[in-house]
Amino acid sequence: MDVYLTYSDQELTSLLRRGDGRAYRVLYSKYWEQTYNNVYKRLRNHDQSEDITQDIFLQLWLKREEVAIVNLGAYLYIAARNSVFRSMEKQAQFIPIADLLNDFESVHDHADSKILTVEFMRAYEALVNALPEGQQTIFRMRFNEDLSPDEIAIKLGLSPKTVRNQLGKAISTLRTSMTMLVAILTFLQK
Repeated sequence: MDVYLTYSDQELTSLLRRGDGRAYRVLYSKYWEQTYNNVYKRLRNHDQSEDITQDIFLQLWLKREEVAIVNLGAYLYIAARNSVFRSMEKQAQFIPIADLLNDFESVHDHADSKILTVEFMRAYEALVNALPEGQQTIFRMRFNEDLSPDEIAIKLGLSPKTVRNQLGKAISTLRTSMTMLVAILTFLQK
């Protein structure tokens, strides 16, 4: 039996950090399927999920000296989530929130779903309306009008970098509040 299989994740990540290929292979074997499943449940595309999972593990190896990992399972979960978001953004696969709610209403035909959907949209709009005016405009152009950051920059006479920065700030501001709203919607879908 390989002694590496008896090591804890902390011991293995410590060895990985020093460039130990055997430790990497053990961690890869242990976490590849779990990471793949985390990606696949969001994308529902086998090839794309495999590619993203492979890239996550490649980055784990390439950045082994730079990143101090305390909890490898949590690190890989967050890496999977962020990689999926980046992939979706590159492919412009964001689904407008109104479309998500329409799908929700069609699947859940009970009376409460319509009331809850209206309340959800009110809360969502209130959050967006609370953004600073510039961020609000950029956010709406990106997600309501489905314009790319470059298209928004041209329309508003801003640099694409400024648009991306403002969009990032808007998303960051909304993320915490939206987490609760999405959790409610997810609960209702069950």
